[in-house]
Amino acid sequence: MSEQSNVITIDGTEYKEEELSQDQSYFINQIRDLQAKAANLKFQLDQVTVAQNAFTNSLIQSLKTEDKEEVVNG
Repeated sequence: MSEQSNVITIDGTEYKEEELSQDQSYFINQIRDLQAKAANLKFQLDQVTVAQNAFTNSLIQSLKTEDKEEVVNG
């Protein structure tokens, strides 16, 4: 089996990672790390958004229940 080299494509041009300069490899590693962080932050934002919606809906439901009790007891 032959070992496949890592190739990246930028603006339609393919580059073998082992042929890039140290700086270029560093930039690629930074970009990959930032992409992973962005994906993780989006994941966390989705969780926060769902939790916020759940608490908002719980508050609204609580207020509606309280309003109904005041009308009955009022």
